[in-house]
Amino acid sequence: MPGHFEPLPGGGAAVALDDVEISIIRSLAVQLLELIGPGPGADSPQDPLAELFAEGPSEPPADPVLHRLFPDAYSDPEKAPDSPADAEERRAHSAEFRRYTENDLRAGKRENALAVIRALDALSPVDEGGAVLKLAPEESRRWLSALNDLRLAIGTRLEITDEDDTDLLYRLPDEDPRKPMVMAYLWLGGLQETLVGTLMP
Repeated sequence: MPGHFEPLPGGGAAVALDDVEISIIRSLAVQLLELIGPGPGADSPQDPLAELFAEGPSEPPADPVLHRLFPDAYSDPEKAPDSPADAEERRAHSAEFRRYTENDLRAGKRENALAVIRALDALSPVDEGGAVLKLAPEESRRWLSALNDLRLAIGTRLEITDEDDTDLLYRLPDEDPRKPMVMAYLWLGGLQETLVGTLMP
């Protein structure tokens, strides 16, 4: 999938996408939305002021992808284990931080994924199929965040933890059932990298 973002005069970015690429990105964004879940009070409208002060969860998500998207604020996997008292204090700080930030973080990630879906749904197809996606600077930033979330989600499912794992992906045989997900992961990485380039001064 050779598509890559190019800068637009005056800011923003553009990329040509074929029908398959549009379908893949949209499907992944919808799955991300389903994984993140609805916001607080989605089923029953509430007082906006009350929602502003609504507390989020204090425990980390059980799903490894959600845990990667919403990590503990005070954990350092490279740091040696603390004493039990220090570990307990760190868990308490992480729980407190999560309680007051996770709802907003989820809302932001939902909005970014929705921006991707809306932009794709608004595309006008060209004669030979596919379309050219044009993003304003603010839309580019939303897309960049959404692409990052999609890659984190796929990378977690593929159990990618470092650059060595990424190198191994290139050598997977075609019959490996992970191959389609790997191709999507690598392709999204290319899109993300070229989109970053369009935002550079």
